Amino acid sequence: MNLIDYRNGIYAFDAGYVRHQLAAIHLIVDNGRAAFIDNGSNSSLPHALRALEQLGLNPAAVDYVIVTHIHLDHAGGSGAMMQAFPQARFVVHPRGARHMIDPTKLMAATEEVYGRATARSLYGELIPVPAERVIETHDGMVLKLGQRELAFYDSPGHAKHHVFIHDRAANGIFTGDTFGISYRECDVDGRPLLMPSTTPSQFDPVDLRDSVERMIALEPEAVYLTHFSRLAPPRLLAGQMLRRLDDFVGIALKAKQAGGDVLATIKAAMASYFLAEARTHGVTLPDEEILALWRMDIDLDSQGLAVWATQ
Repeated sequence: MNLIDYRNGIYAFDAGYVRHQLAAIHLIVDNGRAAFIDNGSNSSLPHALRALEQLGLNPAAVDYVIVTHIHLDHAGGSGAMMQAFPQARFVVHPRGARHMIDPTKLMAATEEVYGRATARSLYGELIPVPAERVIETHDGMVLKLGQRELAFYDSPGHAKHHVFIHDRAANGIFTGDTFGISYRECDVDGRPLLMPSTTPSQFDPVDLRDSVERMIALEPEAVYLTHFSRLAPPRLLAGQMLRRLDDFVGIALKAKQAGGDVLATIKAAMASYFLAEARTHGVTLPDEEILALWRMDIDLDSQGLAVWATQ
């Protein structure tokens, strides 16, 4: 397993979710104490255990298992991690806590988005998180990990149960999906291609813009995306992502105005848009490879835009 060392107490490794470098799990270590941020699916646990082993740590060193939000590519492995890390507390937005303690409704909602067979294939059987080990975040809350402080801030827009985490020692922000998605295969001369994430069903463009601007106001040195890890400089990239957010909204509103099958219209326009933006960025991969990389995102983003535009 390739453990990325950012040399500031932050590490990243592949969650092993769907394909290589689709989802990252971040690991913070300070004075022998550890915290995981986002955790993939149940099948990601062996990767997490190997990461600890490579750093000479045992499961009892883990103080926190943190999720930015409870979409299952971020939170699906939570119960498995809590079983494996006996000293850990589980940190989650209060809107998400009850769904991790009893994941029945969460799994049902996931099956509605992905289809039952796909959802079960991706996430298996969700393991409940013990209620007595849950810490519910509140805006501005600070937790100590070793000698460093982790500050938690509400960040709606992608989901109402979303937080971002500011690691004050490294001056880095763990953004979940609020700052968008960027796959390393589309980097050109070190420049990332960054796209918003508008998945169903709580997308709100005004809240999302406000959350991104709140991140940038903290003047972070870098942002750490779940899809896929460290990006800098944040201010420049935020401008690019928010421009594309406006384009996404324009596509959705145009499709609504046209009538007919709004979702199908959005999906077709989004595929064309992703290709055009990739080409403008300088990506030279064949069209079919670009669309294969972004297919899941195009599908889910289109669903989220359709829900927002027609509600």
